[in-house]
Amino acid sequence: MATQVVFQKPAKALPALLLACSMLQGCASISTLNAAKADAPVIYAGTRLDWYAINGGCCPTERFGTPAPAYPQADLPFSALLDTLLLPFAVAAELGVTLGVSGGL
Repeated sequence: MATQVVFQKPAKALPALLLACSMLQGCASISTLNAAKADAPVIYAGTRLDWYAINGGCCPTERFGTPAPAYPQADLPFSALLDTLLLPFAVAAELGVTLGVSGGL
């Protein structure tokens, strides 16, 4: 009897992948949103933090309010995806628009 291997479609695996990224301590997008530093960047903050760390930035804590993840190259695609999904909220926060949502920034 042959064993049949079943693969999930990529669209079904995406939510699980995002959940795994958000549960990691090193996820730059989640870390920058939790830092809530007053003058830190908000739009694509996690992606910017990863890029800053990859390029040898000296002081991510002073700039972003949180340390860089241990493996920024591995975190970069996930942070870019999560930052893109959160872009409408980040733009609203940057512009000072209140969306009637409590918590977070």
